[in-house]
Amino acid sequence: MLRFLKKDRIIAEPGYNRWLVPPAALCIHLSIGQVYAFSVFNLPLTRIIGITESSPQDWKLTTLGWIFSIAIVFLGLSAAILGKWVESGGPRRAAFWSALCFGGGFIVAAIGVHLHNIWLVYLGYGVLGGIGLGLGYISPVSTLIKWFPDRPGMATGMAIMGFGGGAMIGAPLSVKLMSYFASPTSVGVKEAFIAMGIIYLCVMLIGAAFFRIPQPGWKPKGYIAPTKPKTLVTNAHVHADTAIRTPQFYLLWIVLCMNVTAGIGVLSQASAMSQEMFPGVISASAAAGFVGLLSLGNMVGRFVWSSASDYLGRKTTYSIYFILGIILYAFIPSTGQMNSVALFVICYFVIISMYGGGFATIPAYIRDLFGTMHVGAIHGQLLTAWSTAGIFGPVLVNYIREYQIDHGAAKAEAYNVTIYIMAALLVIGLLCNRAMKPVNDKHHMK
Repeated sequence: MLRFLKKDRIIAEPGYNRWLVPPAALCIHLSIGQVYAFSVFNLPLTRIIGITESSPQDWKLTTLGWIFSIAIVFLGLSAAILGKWVESGGPRRAAFWSALCFGGGFIVAAIGVHLHNIWLVYLGYGVLGGIGLGLGYISPVSTLIKWFPDRPGMATGMAIMGFGGGAMIGAPLSVKLMSYFASPTSVGVKEAFIAMGIIYLCVMLIGAAFFRIPQPGWKPKGYIAPTKPKTLVTNAHVHADTAIRTPQFYLLWIVLCMNVTAGIGVLSQASAMSQEMFPGVISASAAAGFVGLLSLGNMVGRFVWSSASDYLGRKTTYSIYFILGIILYAFIPSTGQMNSVALFVICYFVIISMYGGGFATIPAYIRDLFGTMHVGAIHGQLLTAWSTAGIFGPVLVNYIREYQIDHGAAKAEAYNVTIYIMAALLVIGLLCNRAMKPVNDKHHMK
């Protein structure tokens, strides 16, 4: 088995069809993308003891919000710490361990629900599952960039598209499983966790088995490297240890952090937020549909926006994300006042498409600035911005909501302050993106 995971066993033979690699990446990313659907579990988890309604002993939403945050923190930390290990061992080994960690995390979390021990849930889905997320997230990115040097934006869009679409499958699957396993003594979360852990483990192992990497020096037929690079696009390479000492790395870090914070807080509470902003209009099942629709926007945005960046340039594409995002966030409170579910959904669909597009565009941005040699390792280090946003975004949404409600605000208006703060964060991201310049030649590998 360990021999099957070695990097030299997955080098593609001459004439291998590179289009067979993206489906393997999708198996991994569609599975770990379930994390974006975790919000459908939040309200049921507040009724583990009370079953039909929350009891004093049940967990609060603020307590449960940390499950998602911890998972995202460990996604970023594991990607940063293990990025070089993923590059050296190849995508199959990383995807294999990702499957074990992510699937196993569900099982440990189920035990935590059974014992009503929140720390076991944090350990299972948060820590162990988060490590699985990090390994699975970065495992195909560098590989696909090497397979598609002619379209790096499209390649990273294909690699990361599935992660954004995972909730489109995960949200209805979660609701269906909870409904199936629900009983007078259980809301069905524990059993759903066990079933999903097994399902995702199997799908991810299938994806891992089909990973291939190109032979050293391989280029697609007819490909000619540009002799005169575009602005902010280099033909040189920067070592991962050197990249983190450049101002470009930290500007990218802030750009990613601001874009992610503005979207991840919404995704972490999308189900509860939609129901509370439109009480009596959006039901639990409709809210699950809203989460699934956001997942579709997340997935489509990852492919469409990143592919467009091959023509627009990464800097211009990010400017569009931030400017349009500021406008839409500022308008969202008005959709609640107008009681317009349609406008609310449209605004968030576009916002989340750009949130997803930001994730898919960042590896190509890294490739443009630092070259292809250490994309995976630099990408992993940069994902610590995601870890930070994974705490910052949900905390903003959850605690400001609770503060607003405790001070007399209606639930339908409890998110307005947070939404305006998100718009302000996008302004910061816009300024950092506009400050981006090419990496100084002194940092290039000789």
